[in-house]
Amino acid sequence: MRIFISGVAGFLGSHLADTFISQGHEVVGCDNLLGGYLDNVPQKVEFYQYDCTYHNSMVKILKDVDVVYHCAATAYEGLSVFSPFVVTKNIVDATVSVITAAIVNKVKRFILCSSMARYGTNSIPFTEDMVPTPQDPYGIAKYSSELFLRNLCEIHGMEYVIAVPHNIIGPRQKYDDPYRNVASIMINLMLQGRQPIIYGDGGQKRCFSFVQDDIQVLEKLVCAENVVGEVINIGPDEEFVSIKDLAVKIADIIGFDLKPIYATCRPQEVHLANCSADKARRLLNYVTNYTLDQGIREMVEWIREKGVKQFKYHIDLEIITDKTPDTWKKKLF
Repeated sequence: MRIFISGVAGFLGSHLADTFISQGHEVVGCDNLLGGYLDNVPQKVEFYQYDCTYHNSMVKILKDVDVVYHCAATAYEGLSVFSPFVVTKNIVDATVSVITAAIVNKVKRFILCSSMARYGTNSIPFTEDMVPTPQDPYGIAKYSSELFLRNLCEIHGMEYVIAVPHNIIGPRQKYDDPYRNVASIMINLMLQGRQPIIYGDGGQKRCFSFVQDDIQVLEKLVCAENVVGEVINIGPDEEFVSIKDLAVKIADIIGFDLKPIYATCRPQEVHLANCSADKARRLLNYVTNYTLDQGIREMVEWIREKGVKQFKYHIDLEIITDKTPDTWKKKLF
């Protein structure tokens, strides 16, 4: 097969590309390098440094593609409250551009990587039959993208699947980004001998998913017959951990004297977010192979090997008020 992956220089996209190349597939991909690293891109990928919003370019590079994995997104949930234009442009506009290009090129199947931000303040664990209630521009953009996908695929006859990976961690994740990837931020700071900054009281709880546990399910979406038109949560539901306990785990693995700095909580942050994996188990035989501790260890080893980095404030704040976190206004990371 010829498989297209948007965001192929990113964390998830590059791991997917590795998997499909190892299986003998032909992989073509694009990335604007806003949220990824060029050295993440596997050598055998036919790579284009394009933004997904370049619609004419998308039409050209999706020629003869069988399946699309749309992983590219400005995945900045907290930042989206203060930079809504850049975040939604690179989610909604980008997604519609790639969907349209896929339909023009008669692509058979489109897999959209959405986000558990779609669920908002629903009761936990989040299940796929819940009515989405996104709480921030990022979640709204992700859910809007799903609606565009459903609508256009049903009109034009393209198969689709909506995958909902959540809180993925592992090697290749961008760790010099001050706006997202809490585990990577903490590891980068602690390896520099700096204390992590925790928003609110740190009692926010999440389940973190090691990237290979997500890949083992996502790769099956390429041809599985029982997933067309489905929304499927991708990731574990066993280890529900608070952000302050995540910091403790990272500090213990690194051997760091933890004395976290607490900052004002971010507006619209969902306190409890946990997705049920029952549907993925039923349809795709999902199993969790990595514990959170194992995932953290692999991340620490990879960041140590790559070398710590100074944080880059590479996205401008569009709205600056008394609600904008000082960590971003004053560039505290």
